[in-house]
Amino acid sequence: MRVLTIIPTFNELESLPKTLARVRAAVPASDVLVVDDNSPDGTGRLADQIAAEDSQVKVLHRKGKEGLGAAYIAGFKWGLGEGYDVLVELDADGSHQPEQLPELLKAIENGADLAIGSRWVLGGEVVNWPAHRQLISRCGSFYARTMLGLPIRDLTGGYNAFRASTLQTIDLDLVESKGYGFQVDLKWRTAKAGLTIKEVPITFVEREFGTSKMSGNIVVEAMINVTKWGLNARWNALTGGRKR
Repeated sequence: MRVLTIIPTFNELESLPKTLARVRAAVPASDVLVVDDNSPDGTGRLADQIAAEDSQVKVLHRKGKEGLGAAYIAGFKWGLGEGYDVLVELDADGSHQPEQLPELLKAIENGADLAIGSRWVLGGEVVNWPAHRQLISRCGSFYARTMLGLPIRDLTGGYNAFRASTLQTIDLDLVESKGYGFQVDLKWRTAKAGLTIKEVPITFVEREFGTSKMSGNIVVEAMINVTKWGLNARWNALTGGRKR
């Protein structure tokens, strides 16, 4: 399988070199695409320097900060255009352990269309994460799971491996979320398409450098979208898809 690990960045100057080195060591066969949103701290320039020395590191520069979802969609479309078989989402800040990526890829090799790095299944854990962040994540996954009727334990997690065919099936042009609700959006679309989803336990570690991009607006966007999707699904089930 040709694997592309996509790493969105915005002001990750301190974290990026370590994360790239760990990815390259953990899965040497994987290419890496850094999608930089014109970071003021020079992250994009540093990524270019690393790419100049390592042909398996690529860089996609965007004009500005437009949201996590938009960055990933740009990376997915680039990877699909280049013919990769598996596309991986991975944070730049070190919270996702690259050393656990082989387990996600093994799940894909064993038939999963989407492998989710899950904090909330047996064997998964979080390290050094503030209690309020754990609460937001757990409650967010519980609410989304209940509203959407999905058995997935970690719907909000951002460490995921997709088959290229999965991304082509769910149609990225229809994805409307820009913030962290994007992660729920993709899983919801994958489940609705009847594709195989496997949760793989991971250890999530609080970032060592930089600051979190989580905000109240991101949480509100996710809650609104999940509520809308859930209510629409229930209406369609009751009416057979008739318009209101």
